[in-house]
Amino acid sequence: MSPITRWRPGATAKITPRGPFDLRASMRFLEDFVPAGRPDAAGEPGTLRLAFPVDGCWRPAGVVARQHADGVVELEADGDSAAEACRQAERILSLDFDTFAFLESIRRDKIAARLAAAAPGLRPVLFHSPYEAACWAIIGQRIRTVQAAGIKRRIAERHGHRHTVDGHSISSFPAPEALRLLERPLGLPETKVKQLRILTGAAEQGQLDAARLRALPADEALTRLRKLPGIGPFSAELILIRGVGHPDVFPRHERRLHQEMAHAYAVDAADVPTLTHLADAWRPYRSWVAFLFRASAARRTSRAASA
Repeated sequence: MSPITRWRPGATAKITPRGPFDLRASMRFLEDFVPAGRPDAAGEPGTLRLAFPVDGCWRPAGVVARQHADGVVELEADGDSAAEACRQAERILSLDFDTFAFLESIRRDKIAARLAAAAPGLRPVLFHSPYEAACWAIIGQRIRTVQAAGIKRRIAERHGHRHTVDGHSISSFPAPEALRLLERPLGLPETKVKQLRILTGAAEQGQLDAARLRALPADEALTRLRKLPGIGPFSAELILIRGVGHPDVFPRHERRLHQEMAHAYAVDAADVPTLTHLADAWRPYRSWVAFLFRASAARRTSRAASA
């Protein structure tokens, strides 16, 4: 049985986004992002509830994000590390960047500018932490995404912390110490279980610290991440882009992105050097444009499924 944390407001942050931001757009993206499951927004449009272990100290925290009519985003957190949880939620929602600068940087690339115009206010939405992104990368290797999401959900329910956040019950992904108790019956082979247990130690030693990794040159950060057990080139890019929130990494190993780019720019999806050259026009926000390509594809798939 998971422990339960009752909602006790401990810290509030009010953020005036620099540039366009639409929390509802972030929530719509999460609805189509299988690893995240469906965001908890029942009964209150424009409200997102999150639960996660706080980076570094790994204490459990719940956060409620609301956006007011004037655009201000209010983050309210509970727990002993509430202030740190607010800062982590700010990173998760990419509120620590200036989208005016982003839009200016891509205005000469008509395709990138069109992607941004089609999703006004949408910023990259990250995993709760680089640690969780790394765990997802291992869980999801060589199995279907839906199957991996089910395993991740069961791990959270069995080993995570059970929160009551703003009256809603949410299971967070387990902190490293709890994840070391992982059992094979949850659907993972022994090799992945061993890799996850080693990964918990790496997280506790600071090897997955978001601020440290973001401060490094991208190539150096990717090299360090690839030294972790079970982390190859694709997984390292996922962690740095979707866990750390590095804004300027071109995913050289993400075939679905390459296919989307090939269709948009009328080039060969297998010609990675050409794709990499095209992405140079997106600097210093290559990760962001890649995210918009993924979000566009997700919207298209969602519309097709509901038709």
